[in-house]
Amino acid sequence: MSLHSDGFGLIQDIDVRLTVELGRKQMRLRDVLALGESSFIELDRLTDEPLDILVNGKMIARGEVVAQGNRFAIRVLELVGASGHSGSAPSAIAEPKVEAHQ
Repeated sequence: MSLHSDGFGLIQDIDVRLTVELGRKQMRLRDVLALGESSFIELDRLTDEPLDILVNGKMIARGEVVAQGNRFAIRVLELVGASGHSGSAPSAIAEPKVEAHQ
């Protein structure tokens, strides 16, 4: 079954916001105001844990950071379904080229 037969062809050109979350930290406002150029913020994620990939704030996958030339990219490791269950990423999207916009 193709995407066009499901009606997805009509919405494929809609812009969405892709976000990759490195980690989180809950802080008091006084601590945020005290941050400076040499400040460190310890996040809730270990260096070897996959990053969350979100579309419009909803997690759709997990991935890892890779370097592509002089840019960072994300390699999709697993897709997360609507029910929250994860599965292997199909090979067609296992290594998408994702460019970060500043």
